[in-house]
Amino acid sequence: MVGRGRVARPAYRLAAVFAAAGALLAGGLTGARAAEPEGRYIVVLDDSARGRADSVEQMHGRNHGVRVGFRYRHALVGYSAVVPESQVAALRADPNVKAVAPDRPVHATQQVLPTGVDRIQGDASSALSGNGTGAVDTAVAIIDTGIDTGHRDLNVVGGINCMNLSRPDDYRDNNGHGTHVAGTVAARDNGDDVVGVVPGARLYAVKVLGASGSGSTSNIVCGLDWLAQNAARLGIRAANMSLGGDGTDDGNCGLTNDDPEHQAICRVVNDAGVTLVVAAGNSTDDLANHTPAAFDEVLTVTAAADFDGRPGGGAAATCRTSNQDDTAANFSSFAVSAADAAHTVAGPGVCVRSTRNHGTTVVFSGTSMASPHVAGTAALCLTGPCAGMTPAQVIGKLRADAAAQPASYGFAGDPNAPVTGRYYGHLVHAGGY
Repeated sequence: MVGRGRVARPAYRLAAVFAAAGALLAGGLTGARAAEPEGRYIVVLDDSARGRADSVEQMHGRNHGVRVGFRYRHALVGYSAVVPESQVAALRADPNVKAVAPDRPVHATQQVLPTGVDRIQGDASSALSGNGTGAVDTAVAIIDTGIDTGHRDLNVVGGINCMNLSRPDDYRDNNGHGTHVAGTVAARDNGDDVVGVVPGARLYAVKVLGASGSGSTSNIVCGLDWLAQNAARLGIRAANMSLGGDGTDDGNCGLTNDDPEHQAICRVVNDAGVTLVVAAGNSTDDLANHTPAAFDEVLTVTAAADFDGRPGGGAAATCRTSNQDDTAANFSSFAVSAADAAHTVAGPGVCVRSTRNHGTTVVFSGTSMASPHVAGTAALCLTGPCAGMTPAQVIGKLRADAAAQPASYGFAGDPNAPVTGRYYGHLVHAGGY
């Protein structure tokens, strides 16, 4: 895979894009020492310390001056904390500690955002999206800025607020990105506003980004920790992550380059059995440079432009005149290596209309908007032909079924009409599920 090695330590962005990590670590960290530099870190404990995690944390507080934020007990065992820089080496040398990783900034992958349910033939699926009746009995987690819990078109039934653990049940969206994503996945088929790929599905708002669309690795791991703990009990088999930051895949679930986010994602996918669908990013570059898009365990989604819900090209642009109908979006990141191509598919991502905070709709563009089309398709497949499949098998089926569509279904830039050096994948197809 291109770009494997030590993980970079940059900022996260919404794939419509997250703020700098400065004030984003929740958990009530107070009383910082003024006498020496401090940093924000995630401390991953050794498996041998699993049953002693609380006492190890307390020992680290006494001996090394750490101030604990989030506590992780499911996706991984450890904690986030403010740590005096002079104590980082000593923490890493502790036999109870597996890794001490910087708490990187994270951002929602927002940008500009398409009208895609029709384009992927959601109206021809078992859900018959758009016929004004029916709901799909499934659950999807939206790992994002939260969801507008009062929106008439969204069936929000629970979640977690990883931006402020003193108010864990307040997962309302104060940005708008998560609400838009949620509508593409599951807006009700009720004649109002828009309709999603799995209309009326139960939505769980996993709030890991704040009002600015930003967060940090510790917030992301908090959300993944919650998902690992609750997915089986709540029936969550699919989740969407329209967010990302700079980083690479070590090819070893983050165990080689001490990446807590990657470790947690592998636990959610491999142990909890959740298919994670993520945005490729909006940097017009190799998605191997961005996580979680680079991770082989997820289904990564690039963006295609579509302005009329039909294949064939030629429709006039409805919002982004720099894009042409039925072509790869000019902002979308893409796969370069064969390893990354093997977990990449495309979704509509330009001028997407979906739900907005406090009612009505809004148009956005970005791989953030492409990803929920695919997350909804994965959730729909899991209620039918994908039932009982592992996440890897779900990824394989969605990609194979997309590739099986006639060339006329696709877009300029897909494998039937490729752009040299850029793999965008085939356009996902919900119509067969």
